[in-house]
Amino acid sequence: MPTLLDPKNDYVFKRLFADEPELLIALINAVRYRAPPIRSIRIRNPAIDPSELHGKYIMLDLLAEDSNGTRYNIEMQVRRQHAYGARSTYYLAKIICDQLVAGDAYERLCPVVGIHLLDFDLFRAQEHRGQAIWCFEMRDLDTPNVCLGDELQLNVIELKKAERLGQLPPALSAWVTLFEHWQEENIMSAITDKPTRRAYDKLAALSADEEARRLAFVRERALHDEAQFLLEAREEGRKEGRKEGRKEGHKEGQKKGRDDALRQTAANLIRNTGLDDASIATVTGLDIGEIAALRGDV
Repeated sequence: MPTLLDPKNDYVFKRLFADEPELLIALINAVRYRAPPIRSIRIRNPAIDPSELHGKYIMLDLLAEDSNGTRYNIEMQVRRQHAYGARSTYYLAKIICDQLVAGDAYERLCPVVGIHLLDFDLFRAQEHRGQAIWCFEMRDLDTPNVCLGDELQLNVIELKKAERLGQLPPALSAWVTLFEHWQEENIMSAITDKPTRRAYDKLAALSADEEARRLAFVRERALHDEAQFLLEAREEGRKEGRKEGRKEGHKEGQKKGRDDALRQTAANLIRNTGLDDASIATVTGLDIGEIAALRGDV
């Protein structure tokens, strides 16, 4: 048997679930184990255009809708990003806004649920090291049992932390084991959860497909190219920032240099990529309004 593909590769991840909606239902129910289970789902973007895999800034997420109209955005993230929270909120809000056209009543809005599986620790402060499952909603600060509505929810699973902490619900534990230990047959053979076993078998079948292996490699290479380009863009921005900083006083120069570096990085990304303002804000940490203003000047 060939070496198994990494299920955290976003091409592989999307193939696993877009081809078999029943597996996606099982994953959603495992993550949202405190919510009533869903029974059926329609994947809204099942196709993967091979030409997109070469594009460094393509997001291979899954968009789905259940029988009640609730929309789902499911993503696998393997790298920490600047302004992750702002980016996540922006894209979920966009899914909400795209439901209505001019003249539609707000009552027609269906809830939007994000499920983000992170292969890194997002919350690393000491007081957060004992929690790996997060559910963010619009709740009152002083009376958290009062929710403004169910229109927006983001579920975040820190996979590595969840594995370290253990004590997960059985179905969610099985999925975390798949994503973290897919190469270890002795561990995978002990999994009894049927949907996860089916996903493991599906992964083995994909891994035996030469075209799937090629496309997974193409995607991985594009992501490496993206990381390298962003590194070079930041370094160029830092150089320009240091030049400007030397013209100022010491403390003020350092701060101005850092700010100039971020703006220069943003300008490089505006000129040389097709990234939207929200994505550039994610990369640089700048406010999205400042990115929009820079775009008008570049």
